[in-house]
Amino acid sequence: MRAPDFWWSANPGPFQRLIRAVLAPIAAVYGRVAVRRMNRGGARVNAPVICIGNFVAGGAGKTPTALAVAKWLKRAGETPAFLTRGYGGAMSADGGAHLVDRRRHDAAQTGDEPLLLAQVASTVVARDRPSGALLALAGGATMIVMDDGLQNPSLARDFTLAVIDGAVGFGNGRLIPAGPLRAPLALQLERTDAGLVIGEGEAGDAAEKILREAGKPVFHGRLAPDAHAALHVLGAKVVAFAGIGRPGKFFASLEGCGARIVSRHAFPDHHPYRAAEIVALQRRAAAQDALLLTTEKDMVKIAPFLPGLWQDLPLPESLPVALVVEEADALRKLLLDALSRARREQLGDRPACA
Repeated sequence: MRAPDFWWSANPGPFQRLIRAVLAPIAAVYGRVAVRRMNRGGARVNAPVICIGNFVAGGAGKTPTALAVAKWLKRAGETPAFLTRGYGGAMSADGGAHLVDRRRHDAAQTGDEPLLLAQVASTVVARDRPSGALLALAGGATMIVMDDGLQNPSLARDFTLAVIDGAVGFGNGRLIPAGPLRAPLALQLERTDAGLVIGEGEAGDAAEKILREAGKPVFHGRLAPDAHAALHVLGAKVVAFAGIGRPGKFFASLEGCGARIVSRHAFPDHHPYRAAEIVALQRRAAAQDALLLTTEKDMVKIAPFLPGLWQDLPLPESLPVALVVEEADALRKLLLDALSRARREQLGDRPACA
């Protein structure tokens, strides 16, 4: 689904206020269900678990953050494994735990994000987080990086880093469907150990203030395009398309690289592309004498039918981005301290999954 505009507006118009009021009773029920769910106890495994989550529905930068964290941990001597639900993939739907194999699996099977994660570390797709964690550990992982899961209590966590999009923060501060919050904010703050604000904006500043008032350390980051890719698009005409939580972020990144976007196409998050859609975009790019650009997340979904596309038309290309954290050393230390603390506790009598 595409998030409605009123989710992000602090001053909605009369019609949007009416919609929000109509949805308020549903949001109240949603909130009560979320509270009951989040208050359940979670299973523990014999390894540290770091969760990368966010407070709201839609993209905030969790996957780039998870990738950056895993790279830091690998340099520190850890063997991390990613644990993810694999939204939209057949593997998630069957209820089992699956190790992602990039040579055999595609986005229809795994979902889009697991294929990106698997480029950096072993990745397990599982709706049942404890069984997925056990599969990852059986494969040799020394710890788990859980991509999403702040609102999922099934697997106990040793550290939770919540990612906030600085452009939208906590949105209008209301629960789904009246707003973007995935659970009551106070409860989510209780389950959070630190916040990472990606990008700038007044909404991000307001979110940071709330986090600090709750006693949570806050870090700051930005998504930086790959330097070679940025040079490739500098001054170029571009037809841009994206099926992510907030496609506007991708379009802004392209413009920040100096691209001239002549046509932009926003699809819902996790959109399952059809070959005909990409061919139509190819033709539009050819008509404009433009490059055809998308995100890495979208690229893994369309990769299987790239050989069947019109080769004499512009082929889709991706703009790789990576997370840059201003206080990287401090955040790395916080994560490594959490791992050490978790391992000390594991030497005690803390029960764990078999």
